[in-house]
Amino acid sequence: MKTLKIHLIRHGATDANFGGLYVGSKTDLPLAPEGLYELRFLKENNDYPNVDVVYSSPLMRCRQTAAVLYPDHDVIPIDNLKEYDFGSFEGKNAYELEGDPDFAPWTSGKISAPPDGEENSGFVKRICTGFGEAVTDMLEKGYDSSAIIMHGGVIMMLLASIAVPRRKPIEWLTDNGRGYSLLITPSLYLKSGVAEVYDIV
Repeated sequence: MKTLKIHLIRHGATDANFGGLYVGSKTDLPLAPEGLYELRFLKENNDYPNVDVVYSSPLMRCRQTAAVLYPDHDVIPIDNLKEYDFGSFEGKNAYELEGDPDFAPWTSGKISAPPDGEENSGFVKRICTGFGEAVTDMLEKGYDSSAIIMHGGVIMMLLASIAVPRRKPIEWLTDNGRGYSLLITPSLYLKSGVAEVYDIV
């Protein structure tokens, strides 16, 4: 069975990124003008991987990024790859949340979800399911390579769950418009859910 190449790329910057805000699946922000400029600069000055197919989170910031980086491809949305649901922390930064009694326990891992937000374990299960949907689609349609435009938090948590080498989520942090290239051996992935990170984008 053939090996698949999948490139995970973080969307371009939004105003919320510049403001350090927690913005997840509930807020469908466009890219900031500066984020669009940076993406276009990266596209003009770097060789993004050639791919057979492009998948994306359905949120606007990811779809706009896909349109800049892969303008000749139709984009296939995968709902399960949306960003985390930050609940009542949505749209706020760490400074604004300092006095919230749930904020420090959440950031330290003592509680597993923000108020009215998504459980960490459910988030990981969801995004692994979404990634599996892309792998299955590639196998069914005979694609050898793909790009998946994702959110930074999704990339970090997904790779911490499936990637070798093994790393903590924060160690998979990547800048806007950049990401990681994975090799998928279908038999190994379908058996154990493991993917090899072999390069950066």
